[in-house]
Amino acid sequence: MAVYRLIESCPPLDTNSSYCNLLQCSHFSSTSVIAEVENDPLGFISGHIIPERKDTLFIWQVAVSERARGAGLASRMLQDILSRPICQSVKYLETTITKNNHASWALFKRAAQKLSADLHSSEWMNSQVHFDGQHDSEHLVRIGPFTHKTNIQ
Repeated sequence: MAVYRLIESCPPLDTNSSYCNLLQCSHFSSTSVIAEVENDPLGFISGHIIPERKDTLFIWQVAVSERARGAGLASRMLQDILSRPICQSVKYLETTITKNNHASWALFKRAAQKLSADLHSSEWMNSQVHFDGQHDSEHLVRIGPFTHKTNIQ
């Protein structure tokens, strides 16, 4: 429930069920990370390697507690995931971001710059077509290709 509560405290992130968060933490533990202080989660990134494209890491959600923002925690967590053995073949990062999620845009633009990689974005899931107007459009962001010689922190 701690991850669920963290995500819930980080608008504009969508809250999923606590069951979904448990699956993220168990099934995708090698491509996800939790940053804690005394068992109190301050940050969480969930991601997975896209099965059909083993060179692509998809980042599902990035959550940073309000009290930990501005200290580079999201970049450090992303670097931690990219430095793991499972990501040795990863040359691309993908994520989806709504137009007004300025923190996520800043994180991924900074990552692209540090990785010396191109960042491309395009509308992927339209508000009206895919979400019946109940959710903002999601833009697919793709960064790469890159090598792992660069530290993105």
